[in-house]
Amino acid sequence: MSRRDDLHFSLRRTLEKDGWTITDDPLVLVLEKTLLKADLGAEKFFTAEKENQKIAIEVKDFDAPSVISELEKTMGQLQLYQWALEEQEAERQLFLAVSEPVYLKHFQKPIFQLVIKRNKINLLVYEPTDEVIIQWITH
Repeated sequence: MSRRDDLHFSLRRTLEKDGWTITDDPLVLVLEKTLLKADLGAEKFFTAEKENQKIAIEVKDFDAPSVISELEKTMGQLQLYQWALEEQEAERQLFLAVSEPVYLKHFQKPIFQLVIKRNKINLLVYEPTDEVIIQWITH
């Protein structure tokens, strides 16, 4: 099993508190006979719309010595996961989850803004200590 990011379990509890059911931990995807593992798969039922929303989440803490190298690696992972989801579970929406401190520290930088915008990356920003979702940013 791949290394869990430090904030993995905090994010899992945050999602559960928000009403999400964790369906896969990790979510195993297959792309051209290669196994890929996104951190979490989850579902939430919106009864007002009677619609089932499914998500896949990769959580990152961006604590590597080079945040640009981490960003490059993360974008590659997300691209592979997106391709696999399109083949296996097209209804599942992919999100990159980051803590609010990471979002404020790194995701306001022009290079991060450009990468998120050009690659249409959906973000889930959460507060790990209080285990609450701060915002969903979809593209």
